[in-house]
Amino acid sequence: MNARVAAASAAFSRPPRSVEWPRASPATAGDNHVLVSEIFGQNVFTLKTLESVLPKPVFAHFVNQVKGLAPIDKPTADAVAHAARVWAMARGATHFSHWFQPQNGTTAEKHDSFLTLKTSVNNGLEEARAIDALSGSQLLQSEPDASSFPSGGVRSTFEARGYTIWDTSSPMFVRAGPHGTATLFIPSVYISFNGEALDEKTTLLRSCDALSVAAVRLLRIMGDADVARVRTTLGTEQEFFLVDRGTYRLRPDLKITGRTVMGAAPPKHQQLEDHYFGKMPSRVIACMSECELELYKLGVPIKTRHNEVAPNQFEVAPIFEDASVAVDHNLLLMATLHEVAHRHGLKVLFHEKPFKGINGSGKHCNWSMATDSGDNLLDPTANPEKNPRFLLFLVAVLDAVNRHGALLRATIASASNEHRLGAHEAPPGIVSVFLGDHLAEVLDAVAEGRPVKSLVAPSHQAVRLGGTVLDLKVASLPTIARDLTDRNRTSPFAFTGNKFEFRAVGSSQSPSFPTAVLNAAVAESLTAIADTLEARKGGAATASTSDVMDVVQELIKTTKRIRFEGNNYSQEWAAEAARRGLPNIKSSPVAFKKLLEPEHMNVLVKQGIMSEAEVKARYHILVDKYVKDQMIEANTVKDMVRTRVLPGVFSFSKGLAESVAAHKTAGIDVDSLAEKRTLERVAGMTTKLFDAADELEREIAAVEALADEEAAAEMAGRVLTVAIGHVREAADALEAVVGDSHWPFPKYADLLF
Repeated sequence: MNARVAAASAAFSRPPRSVEWPRASPATAGDNHVLVSEIFGQNVFTLKTLESVLPKPVFAHFVNQVKGLAPIDKPTADAVAHAARVWAMARGATHFSHWFQPQNGTTAEKHDSFLTLKTSVNNGLEEARAIDALSGSQLLQSEPDASSFPSGGVRSTFEARGYTIWDTSSPMFVRAGPHGTATLFIPSVYISFNGEALDEKTTLLRSCDALSVAAVRLLRIMGDADVARVRTTLGTEQEFFLVDRGTYRLRPDLKITGRTVMGAAPPKHQQLEDHYFGKMPSRVIACMSECELELYKLGVPIKTRHNEVAPNQFEVAPIFEDASVAVDHNLLLMATLHEVAHRHGLKVLFHEKPFKGINGSGKHCNWSMATDSGDNLLDPTANPEKNPRFLLFLVAVLDAVNRHGALLRATIASASNEHRLGAHEAPPGIVSVFLGDHLAEVLDAVAEGRPVKSLVAPSHQAVRLGGTVLDLKVASLPTIARDLTDRNRTSPFAFTGNKFEFRAVGSSQSPSFPTAVLNAAVAESLTAIADTLEARKGGAATASTSDVMDVVQELIKTTKRIRFEGNNYSQEWAAEAARRGLPNIKSSPVAFKKLLEPEHMNVLVKQGIMSEAEVKARYHILVDKYVKDQMIEANTVKDMVRTRVLPGVFSFSKGLAESVAAHKTAGIDVDSLAEKRTLERVAGMTTKLFDAADELEREIAAVEALADEEAAAEMAGRVLTVAIGHVREAADALEAVVGDSHWPFPKYADLLF
């Protein structure tokens, strides 16, 4: 209890951290704050910077390499490496690092100094001289140990060689380090000695290329010959919790598992919905402002910040970027939030469900496709029913989800996300698509060959381009534009104006694999559509509008089963989805197996996005992590009960017993004493907790005894979750009765308020 009091006191007495926003030079602009646009990307080695220091032919060759038109040669690599080193050292860099994304949900880095020794001969004697250098070969690749990263069996633990290779499509950047130094980070892919992908980025880059090839081919069949590349765009809304670091360190479960495995609900949590979009606490806004300052310098385009529904829950969202860069930036965001929160005495929690009984966190991935000239292929324009290109790309996405919804479900499956999905705060395990009333009517009208019905009923609403205008009937207020469709926050995959929002992705996971699989599925559908149109157009240069609309009509009909405009949380939808033949995958081990089903594996293998070995490796990595996560949680619960909760309860019971004994010695009838009644109540509850802990230990031993990883995953998900729930139920009941001074952990009220 003393530690809890000290932590609470420290939280209130801690002086606020002050970070000055950069100011303009007094000689040029007075003492004004620097604009965000002026500091944005200042720690990024941009193409513009590179162009300013490289000879034009060398820069042109590098640009062609980035576009995939030519391989990079050693002179170009050496020139870029030299320029990057000089630029980075001017910003305090002493080291460089290939920054990559192993399949463990985090990023990895190995720092190498610019320092090297150059030997020269002086008076006939060799002499080593220290110089700073970065060669082209050092820039292009490095060799971190591959034995300790997840490989899913493609590498043995005694086979250590792996390679990081510079990803030229994502810019290098500098991050500050200790003592005024910095490190040059080189975004990289990570592959094994035999060339298998050991990371997240390689698969994502392959999928972006596959989608681009398929989309460009389809556009050319439709008569658009000017598009050379189609970009996958992504914007990731990141939800998270911020809690005081002093109380956090007193919670073993938060430190080890990222969530509270026990804890009774406080009288007030999110019932009043007063936290949502409310005023941010000063300590939080200071933390987020400093985080944004660092992210702006790193070229991360953070646009939005606000309170989320649950107390101490927040969200930030960026401007859309190319998918690969957007993933890099999301992982940078998570790392920066972690570091900056620490400076403010806070701890950021990315777990999907850190607190029972209140909303968890997701990572909403807003995905679209755009041409190299910036034309969004999912923009419905004012009259979507008269826009064949939009309709064709829209139904291609619907077809992809219809074919591979179960595979998309596998990409967001994890032990942590299981606590959130389907919990009336996040989409269920049924993958469906929300389009909105207007767009749904457009597709139905196209499929039935009839005019689109007007959805504007009230007489005071005037039709306007792209939507409607709402007259608020207040003279001082302007009319406002209303979107074509409402939003559906219960849908796992919702169309939101000119993009799809994949809402089921977990807050703690990298958005890379879900995006890669979505790209792959859409690329397959685009290819199938292109094949159909190619066959139909015969010898014609391009497909006719009637042929395009025929394909659109067919796909509208075949994909209608995945379209759902209602409440995805409802039991009625679960029953309706079953009638439609849509799988309701509630268990992660069941979801993981979808990766191995031929129809889903082939969408990755046939397009060269993953090899069969890489798919199987991914499956084994996911299963292995799932079992380990479940076992870590189970053992954490067991230890907390045995070494913290029960001793605290015994101490409380001892005090009650001594009080009862003292009253009895004084000759007082103790049968009606509150102490005795409480003691009897606590004794029964303690026995229940003790028995539940014993049950949990038996289940832990049973899972540990299984050599087969699939059987272990199935059993862990089935029995450990139940056993942990029994322990939690008993512990939470005791928390509501045992004296506060005897409870060993900060309670929800301490953590959330």
